[in-house]
Amino acid sequence: MARNPERRTALLEAAIGALAEEGARGLTFRVVDVRAGVPVGTASNYFSSRDDLLTRVGGHLYVRFAPESAEVAEAVEGERSRERVAELMRWMVRRLSERRNVYLALMELRLEATRRPALQETLTRRVRADLEANMRFHEDTGMPGGRSAVLMLYLALTGLLVEHLTLPGVLEEEGPLESLIDTVVERIVPER
Repeated sequence: MARNPERRTALLEAAIGALAEEGARGLTFRVVDVRAGVPVGTASNYFSSRDDLLTRVGGHLYVRFAPESAEVAEAVEGERSRERVAELMRWMVRRLSERRNVYLALMELRLEATRRPALQETLTRRVRADLEANMRFHEDTGMPGGRSAVLMLYLALTGLLVEHLTLPGVLEEEGPLESLIDTVVERIVPER
């Protein structure tokens, strides 16, 4: 198995692009090699099978989602209020929207996970860990609402993101995305 970490990352990035643009059925070693600009056969030297590639992409997506620690520190400055939670949710939706291909690749992987137990295990573990981290972060920073509020925000904003990134016309008549986020937060997070 090949050991060049930069090349492995380039292959994973190419796989994310292929998933987002072509779907899981379009993800082949050859497509990854071409997108990464490496000789044909390279991806098969880094990943033992297509399942292995999908599973490793599932783990790598969260590297792409993770904000820099300075971004997080800046994001939580200020008062601990419902309005601050709404600002954080708008920030998060903007970040994920700016990484549209990464989120679309995650949606493709979620669908594939229904048929691939190893991928389902990887994604379940990663998504649950992320949700737990968000719950702890919310509590540790003194934001209003607690764990249940974070869970409800996660569920509501996941649906909002799916609509926004795949069928934006569905929500078009309901107002600007930021207003929808504010409404979600207002309905879920209690005032202090």
